[in-house]
Amino acid sequence: MDLFQYDFMLRALVGALVIGLAAPALGIYLVQRRLALIGDGIGHVALTGVGAGLLLNRSPVLVAVLAATLGAVVIELVRAYGRTSGDLALALLFYGGIAGGVMLVGLSDASSGSLNAYLFGSLTTTSQADLVTIGVLGAVLLVTMLVLRPALFAVCHDEEYARVSGLPVWALNLLIAVGTAVTVTIAMRAVGVLLISALMVVPVATAQQVTRGFRSTMTAAMALGLFAAGAGVWVAATADTAPGASVVLVAIGSFLLVALGAAGVRAVRRRSRTVPSAPVAEPAEHEVLLG
Repeated sequence: MDLFQYDFMLRALVGALVIGLAAPALGIYLVQRRLALIGDGIGHVALTGVGAGLLLNRSPVLVAVLAATLGAVVIELVRAYGRTSGDLALALLFYGGIAGGVMLVGLSDASSGSLNAYLFGSLTTTSQADLVTIGVLGAVLLVTMLVLRPALFAVCHDEEYARVSGLPVWALNLLIAVGTAVTVTIAMRAVGVLLISALMVVPVATAQQVTRGFRSTMTAAMALGLFAAGAGVWVAATADTAPGASVVLVAIGSFLLVALGAAGVRAVRRRSRTVPSAPVAEPAEHEVLLG
């Protein structure tokens, strides 16, 4: 039976593909800035927004967007001007966000299943309205990351050089932070707040095994994210597993295969360079005498 004949599976597949394409496009900037775990911190702040939305009988996704954006701005302000280290700021948001989300969900009339849907994703329950939101936000995010790639790369690679060059460093850093919040929000229904960072970071880490330039790495990461999303939904549909976990496990499996393959190729190349050439045979003693 073709499971994709059902509308909910088609919506799940389309939503996953959009997220799989957009998440690595932003994640490569986070990896470049060594902020690979910022998605976890913002994701937990978004969980507080979900709890507030459920408690106030408002759209959890919209409130999560506001909460995640506010959290991203706070992280950027602390990183730029605060005395607290970036790691400590992320830790405070990480624990405070998940504690606030659990408390607010507990105060609301929502069941524990509602919380699990946002913690671990519930891609098959994606509605038509959710799909439109994912598509629009994902397209805006993707276009922004591609169009502003030179400026964003300059800021992530060397912030001081970018500032001397006249780039609006603060605005670009804030754009990356808000973009992370948007990515977390649209990916929340697909993989859940506990697994969001994996979809932003793992395809990038996989692409780095076989590419060198920033543009080629970004292109390969987006292709790998697209593959992980599509294959993960197919695995979930055929094996009856959680879609979010399946997508992430496919991404991690791809990383392991590519990393092992790249290591094997490098080992073969090193061996071929170190094998000495065959020595030239010197003439035997009797040949010298006869000569």
